Amino acid sequence: MPEMTMLKAINDALRIAMTKDDDVVMLGEDIGKKGGVFGATEGLHAEFGDLRVMDTPLSECGIIGTAIGMALYGLKPVPEIQFQDFIFPGFDQIVSEMAKMRYRSGGHFTCPMVVRTPSGGGIRGGHYHSQSGEAYFAHTPGLRVVMPSTPREAKGLLLASIFNDDPVIFLEPKALYRHSKEEVEEGFFTVDMDKARIARTGKDVTVCSWGAMVSIVMDAAAEAAEKGIDVEVIDMRSMLPWDAETVIESVRKTGRCIAVQEAPRTCSFASEIAATVAEKCVDSLEAPVARVSGFDTPFPYSLEHVYKPDKKRVLNAIDYVANWQ
Repeated sequence: MPEMTMLKAINDALRIAMTKDDDVVMLGEDIGKKGGVFGATEGLHAEFGDLRVMDTPLSECGIIGTAIGMALYGLKPVPEIQFQDFIFPGFDQIVSEMAKMRYRSGGHFTCPMVVRTPSGGGIRGGHYHSQSGEAYFAHTPGLRVVMPSTPREAKGLLLASIFNDDPVIFLEPKALYRHSKEEVEEGFFTVDMDKARIARTGKDVTVCSWGAMVSIVMDAAAEAAEKGIDVEVIDMRSMLPWDAETVIESVRKTGRCIAVQEAPRTCSFASEIAATVAEKCVDSLEAPVARVSGFDTPFPYSLEHVYKPDKKRVLNAIDYVANWQ
């Protein structure tokens, strides 16, 4: 199997999808000859041409609105928003139109489209290029919200998203674009969006995470094992719908739960995990449910390394719940 970065895996998934189905089209700012600001669409314009890889004006509302129209007429559009931070001008199109099309039409119309967008920190881009907004979208019935943690996960989840009748917000952790590398199968395959991945089995503490935080949690789990604490790591994959069953089953085994995210703490997806575990696993819990997260501040420029959870903060949380008296 070839070794791929996450960027290469995403590019490969897009190429495979466009080769497999002529209805798959792409649109966005600078995605054509330039290949996207990060290079995720490099080479696709030359291969598939202007009618399937379309450069657009700088208008996120227009990009998403146009893609909705394409989806309703039978295409499978994959619009790119350069940074997740720039998605908010198109927020009304996503929340009021894209997410509700199946419901408002009584099931007569679906809106099969995938909004790809780089998310989170990792490039010291500050508060306009580093936000993690998954909770905004996870609060919107009718959407699927997905975030991969490895190159293989990125390819399989993106292909699953494109060949799905639901509208998907596909959040790509930009910190992993070039820093995450692994062997990835060639050709077409999908990953189950509805099922969380047990990235590491353990019996003492359950840690749930997604995106760029999963590798940090895995490093912390390896170090915790040296202290005799056996950590089970769950890669959530999807935040809407999310696989509560796998989390609940794990916590009933371990009796302890931590949710780790890059996003701010208040009203976050980590909070939803914590509330569900507290509600469903109260008879199994042997310690408070803990959250490790970004802070309730704008994302900083020079203090990114302080804002983002690191291995030490995750280890502190593991020690806290493992040794709770």
